Amino acid sequence: MDPCIPLPIPNEQLEDLVEKTKDYALMHGICMRQKDKFDRDALHFAPFVLFPTPFPRDEYRKSVELQTVLNELMHKVAHDYDFLKETLKHTIKVDEFTGRLWNIYETIMSEGGPTQEVEVGLFRSDYFCCCGSKGIKQVEFNTIASSFGCVTSKLVQLHKYVVAEAGHSELLKDIPDNGALEGLAGGLVEAWKIYNKPKSVILFLVEDVTYNVCDQKFHEFEIRKQCPEVFVIRKTLTELATRAQLSQDKSLWIDGHEVGVVYMRCGYHPDQYPTEKEWEARLLMERSLAIKCPSINYHLAGTKKVQQELAKPGQVEKFLGYKAQIESVRDIFTGLYSLDHDEAGDKSYDAAIANPDRFVLKPQREGGGNNVYGEDIKPFLEKIKDSEERNAYILMDRIQPPVTTNYMVRPGQDAKLVNVISELGIFGYVIGDKNRIITNKQVGQMLRTKLSHVDEGGVAAGLGALDSVYLVDAGSCCST
Repeated sequence: MDPCIPLPIPNEQLEDLVEKTKDYALMHGICMRQKDKFDRDALHFAPFVLFPTPFPRDEYRKSVELQTVLNELMHKVAHDYDFLKETLKHTIKVDEFTGRLWNIYETIMSEGGPTQEVEVGLFRSDYFCCCGSKGIKQVEFNTIASSFGCVTSKLVQLHKYVVAEAGHSELLKDIPDNGALEGLAGGLVEAWKIYNKPKSVILFLVEDVTYNVCDQKFHEFEIRKQCPEVFVIRKTLTELATRAQLSQDKSLWIDGHEVGVVYMRCGYHPDQYPTEKEWEARLLMERSLAIKCPSINYHLAGTKKVQQELAKPGQVEKFLGYKAQIESVRDIFTGLYSLDHDEAGDKSYDAAIANPDRFVLKPQREGGGNNVYGEDIKPFLEKIKDSEERNAYILMDRIQPPVTTNYMVRPGQDAKLVNVISELGIFGYVIGDKNRIITNKQVGQMLRTKLSHVDEGGVAAGLGALDSVYLVDAGSCCST
């Protein structure tokens, strides 16, 4: 796939554009803290690619239009107790983390259901454009701590700037604006207004050490911009465990503040629950009157096992009523297979052993770096062949996206011209309860680009970078 402008460019021009974009990133907060040289008072620009990456126009529009349908689908899935129980019944026995989440959900339901029925989900649906099918295929649906919406909202402006500086202003009309920052912050503000207690705060639940701090802080600043009367506080799960309490009406209080909305930017990985106290804090939060983002049932609805179950014939039809909606959702599914100890799971197991390069093996985890790929799949599966641990994984067809070239720009390194592939993320938010949806919106997008020859593409790990969309006709993307 051809890049948006012919590459390579002359070294003198490259050096000039790289310097300008580094400065732009630093001066506009497109930044992160470095893990290997952590300094609370220092930021480095986040890794990015120099030019926006081509993506087929019609498939991009399809993904944007589909987001509110997916929001509705996942909202309804999250409120179907029987579906979640049946889908996760094997997984929760062998995956301790998912099992602990399920136990919290069961506790809440056994107590008569959530005290606060309204919940807010800031969601992101991720896609590769697949050369095999000539269309988008869903990689996963994120229901907790969906990141980079804010930073990539600003990156779009960087890419418009550098494309113009490179002498290609005619391309600007095909770089779509990105309203993820305003939209996601607006969802939290709307939830706070529904809580309707002017002195309550929005609580950002954060890690002990935050590296992706700008992405979080821009949320906070945008909330203040949209709604000056609301305050945002930042607390860890450990701080919640030691200092939070419920009042008689089950409102959540910490350090003298009543919490109206809890926005979770952590709590999605076992490492973030180092002791029983953190689990107790999660249960305390779920029992409270605060509006959760996400609620425990939204969190469970985002597991890979639910994604795999929805791909089965007849499952989406349980939740969506219109044929066109159902067909549009089914069209984005790639092959998703159970590995449970039954006839279907054994068939999937044998297929993966015979042709491991066709698949990706996925556990019930968020945060990246957890999947198993290619030749590593066979020995991994053979090790757990007769173990119940197999039930904790799903198998997914490996998607083959188009390869293009771009310059990857990283702190402390020269820009490198490399072969890359890109993953599109579409952001949306939904607010509602078990009986209704109050608000359902698509609000923006992001693109993450990684080296084409690697499996995982973590931005902080050095293999991936932030990116923006450049829209092209479909024929430009995949060679026939």
